[in-house]
Amino acid sequence: MLKAQFDHTNCSDCPIRHRAVCAHCDADELEELEDIKYYRTFEAGQTIIWSGDQMNFVGSVVSGIASLTQTMEDGRTQMVGLLLPSDFVGRPGREAAPYDVQATTDVVMCCFRKKPFEDLMNTTPHIAHRLLQMTLDELDAAREWMLVLGRKTAREKIASLLSIIARRDASITPKDKPASIVFDLPLTREAMADYLGLTLETVSRQISALKKDGVILLEGKRHVTIPDMRRLMEEAGDDSDGGFLV
Repeated sequence: MLKAQFDHTNCSDCPIRHRAVCAHCDADELEELEDIKYYRTFEAGQTIIWSGDQMNFVGSVVSGIASLTQTMEDGRTQMVGLLLPSDFVGRPGREAAPYDVQATTDVVMCCFRKKPFEDLMNTTPHIAHRLLQMTLDELDAAREWMLVLGRKTAREKIASLLSIIARRDASITPKDKPASIVFDLPLTREAMADYLGLTLETVSRQISALKKDGVILLEGKRHVTIPDMRRLMEEAGDDSDGGFLV
């Protein structure tokens, strides 16, 4: 198992605190959450929950990325979503998981025992309201993703995915007016192809084209620098004030 690289005993030091379900909680509410909270770690490739399994926890991704996958009756599978840091796993009031959730990278999760969390939602408006905000953001992002898969070109799809990851990374580790955004791409090109409905060759070709045109800088296969976020979003077919909710 992996060890989380942060202080579990102090919520104020949590890297996703300002985006998580507990973002608006006061000290007393955080103390109540603390009583039902625990951390779990998953290695890349490990299944967090299987579709149809009974869920005895809900929680937030603290670090890493997980994928949501749906399997058809004939065995075909499709990646239908990504869970990035601060995204919520599980649905209060729903007994079973609707999708397979798998760790794409090493993942650390902040988990809450499900039944006590549901009880706490009824007495803590800050938690219920924040979870509603997150659910609506997820709905908006899903609708935007329909546009990516249905109408955007291969180049725009790659640029869109890079912009989502870049902006989420920047929101988790904010810097004072950074000249550029730097992050390690958490997905393999095979995973990107699966998620975007493209071939591996197309993904590699479009990433190389974005690199050649100076839209991104690439060290190895994973270390990405975005010199100009506005230009990347233009390549994605989004304006700098719109695009995906992250």
